[in-house]
Amino acid sequence: MTQGTSAATTALDSATRPATRVRLLFSLTGRIDPDRAVGRLTDRFDFGRFDAHLRSGDAMLPVPVLAEHIDPTQLGLPGGDHGLRLSGAGLLVITTPRADATLIVDCDFADDTPTAALAPWLAATCFRRDALTLGGRPLLEAVGERLALARPLAFGQNVHQLVLPGGRLLTELRTAAARGESALAAPLNELIYRGRHRGTAAPAHLHLGDATLIAHGRGVSVHAGWAPPAENALTLVAAGLLSALAVLQRTRIRSFEMMRLNQQASTRSPREARELISELSAGVNELQLDLAFGVEAYIDSLLFPEMLTEGFQTSLAEALGIRGSLENSARMTERLTSVIDARSAGHDAALADDKEHRDGVVSGLLAVATLLALPPTLLLAFFGANASDVDDGRSVLDLAAYRWAYAAAWLPFLLLVGVGWLLLRRRRGAR
Repeated sequence: MTQGTSAATTALDSATRPATRVRLLFSLTGRIDPDRAVGRLTDRFDFGRFDAHLRSGDAMLPVPVLAEHIDPTQLGLPGGDHGLRLSGAGLLVITTPRADATLIVDCDFADDTPTAALAPWLAATCFRRDALTLGGRPLLEAVGERLALARPLAFGQNVHQLVLPGGRLLTELRTAAARGESALAAPLNELIYRGRHRGTAAPAHLHLGDATLIAHGRGVSVHAGWAPPAENALTLVAAGLLSALAVLQRTRIRSFEMMRLNQQASTRSPREARELISELSAGVNELQLDLAFGVEAYIDSLLFPEMLTEGFQTSLAEALGIRGSLENSARMTERLTSVIDARSAGHDAALADDKEHRDGVVSGLLAVATLLALPPTLLLAFFGANASDVDDGRSVLDLAAYRWAYAAAWLPFLLLVGVGWLLLRRRRGAR
């Protein structure tokens, strides 16, 4: 996102670029701590009139953790240079407050970049990005070494390439635009869909005759005739949406993992049940944070309340299907929450049943202990009394002599046990 040489026109956001620039945006797997930041985007790059918006929303912005100019001859492309020579190149790694990382490779071309040559160059750097090298080594290996990461980096699923036409290519697009939409469609389809005949999405208010143009598909956007601050702002919008899409994909995968965990979990004890509920709850909390601060924060116009950036953001988000995916992912998270609540309620009910059972056992034991203790207590009281019915010369175990005392002590309790047993049988039969 470095500045390029341009000649400003009378329009505030438009300019003429002498040579073409392409910015390659790659989502990265894993996370990079934003505490590694090497400054702020607003201090490193020229955002012009957009700068005030970005500074006010600085807490939402990704931060650069690597920003470096590289020798363009050290950047190796899959399939060679396709006849296009670079005059400059740069690496930029940015990470969001949620630690989601994006790699931006900035490529300035030295010569003309005809559509027929640039289209295969874009295809190679997208579909064969694993073959990109820096100094003869895999690109991400070199980037990871510069960042001193504990784990190796890997490319994510998502790529977006911003083509900033200059020189001959810009003239070609402006000439085609002057001839009408049908004439413009051919070079745009060549760049955006590598020659395949498909439609392109172009926000109407950003296609201003032969002065400026924005057109895009899912993976490539063409931004012609814009000044560097506008190019930087549009690049940041694309990077935010690319990161949001990667977060959505990660949350969807994680949701399925949690669903499988819930299905396959076998809890044989209350402790295992509590651990499972705790793990599922923590996972859902992370999903909700990802959806809120990794997706929703980058798909509305709060960061860039400008018609220029908002139009591109809305159109690209629609092409990527982010809003629909966000709604579905949010519903999946809500259902996971419901499942966890149901499992937690079941766990609480099981604990209540266990407690009720324990209380019943304890009550039963106390009742039995009382039942067993009272008759001997009555008998001891009888034999300890200084009464004429107690013969000091006879043993207290002499049942023939004391049969009525034993009967009076034990029969009421045996009758109580019998009545209780009959009542329990009747209650079980009623169930």
